Amino acid sequence: MASGESKKPFIPGISTRAIHHGKSFAEETGTVMPPIFPSSTFAYGNKEGFDYTRSGNPNFRILESVIASVEDCKYATIFASGVSAITAIASSLQSGDLVLCEENLYGCTVRLFEQVFSKFGIQTSWVDFTDASSHEAIKTLKPAMIWLESPTNPLLKVIDLEKICEEAAKEQTPVVVDNTFATALLQKPLELGATISLMSTTKYINGHSDALGGSVCTNSSKWQNRMTFAQKALGLQPSPFDCWLITRGIKTLPLRMERQVNNAAALADILANHPSIKWVRYPFRSDHPQQEIALRQMNSGGAIITACLKGDLVKTHLFCKTLKYFTLAESLGGIESLVCHPATMTHAAVSSEMKSHLGIDNSLVRFSVGCEDIDDLSNDLKLALNQLQ
Repeated sequence: MASGESKKPFIPGISTRAIHHGKSFAEETGTVMPPIFPSSTFAYGNKEGFDYTRSGNPNFRILESVIASVEDCKYATIFASGVSAITAIASSLQSGDLVLCEENLYGCTVRLFEQVFSKFGIQTSWVDFTDASSHEAIKTLKPAMIWLESPTNPLLKVIDLEKICEEAAKEQTPVVVDNTFATALLQKPLELGATISLMSTTKYINGHSDALGGSVCTNSSKWQNRMTFAQKALGLQPSPFDCWLITRGIKTLPLRMERQVNNAAALADILANHPSIKWVRYPFRSDHPQQEIALRQMNSGGAIITACLKGDLVKTHLFCKTLKYFTLAESLGGIESLVCHPATMTHAAVSSEMKSHLGIDNSLVRFSVGCEDIDDLSNDLKLALNQLQ
C-alpha cells in the first residue's frame, strides 16, 4: 500500500451476505441453518432480552440482520406481510396529513389509503411522478409524505427516484419507495435519497410462494423506532416459521434473480415481435418511455413484463388460461412463472375511471417470469398467442 493511502474496509459481496446470516441464537449446537423459535413467550431476564414474540423473536432478528445487510442500510424491521409494512408506515401519520402518491401504485396500497386510512383523516393526492409537474406539486402541496413505486405495478413506469428525493429533501418530506419489483439487487432507493425502502418479502426475497412477509429498511433511527413500535403495538409481527422460510429463501436470491431477469429480457423481445401483441413494457427495452432512467437507476430490467394484447376481455382471459407454464394467479417473484390480469385481479378494487386513466384495460396482462427453461416459456407464450390470431 502506497504511503498515505487509506485501507478500505473489506465488504463481502451481496451473494455472500445473503447466505451468511450471522448469529443463529443456537451457537452451542453448531447449526448451519438457524432453528425455528416458535415460542410465544420467553423467561424473564434472559440474556438476549426477549420477552414476548410480538415484541421480538430470534427469527425476527436473524432475518432483519440479513435484509439490512443486503440492503446496505442501518435498520430493517420485518412484518407479517407487505400490507402490514405499509400499515406500519401509514400509522405514523396524523389526521390531516397529506400523502402525495404516484398514481400507479399496487392496488392494495390504493385500497388502504382510500378506504381505510381516509377514515382517520389521512388525505391522498395522486400524481404522475414521471411528469416534471410532480416536482411543483411537492413544493405547492407540501405533503407529509411521498409514496412511490419504481417500477410501478403493473405498468412498469420508472420514476427518477434521485430527482424526486432531491425535491423532497428541499421540503424535508420523507420519501417511501416500494422496492418490491426490483429488490436491493437491482436498485437501492436509500442510496438514491429515499427515507424508507419498503418490500413485500413474500415476493422475490423469499422466492418460493410459501410465506408472507414484509420489510421496512431505513438509515433513520427515528423511523426505525416508529417501525418497531408499530410492529409491537399494532400486532404486525410475522410468524417465526415464515421468518425462517424467508431467511432460507433469501440465500438463493441472487441466483434466482439472475435466471429470472435473463428469461424476462428474452421473453420481452419475443412478445414485442408477435403480431398478437399491441405493445410491451420492459424497463431495459429501447421502446420503454423511461429507459434512460432505468439504465441509470437499475442494475437490470427486472423479471416483470407487462403487455397489451390485441383482443377483448374474453380473448385475454382465454390466452391466460391457455398458458401451461404461466399459472393464472396473483403475486409475483417466485421461481414459478405467473400471469396476472390486473384489471380483474390485483387492481380490481381501483375505480374504473382511474383504471381507464392509467391504461389498465381488459387487454393488459402482467407476467412474473420464473426460473424455468427459456425454450419452454417461449414456446408456451407463442402457442397461446397464436391461438388469438
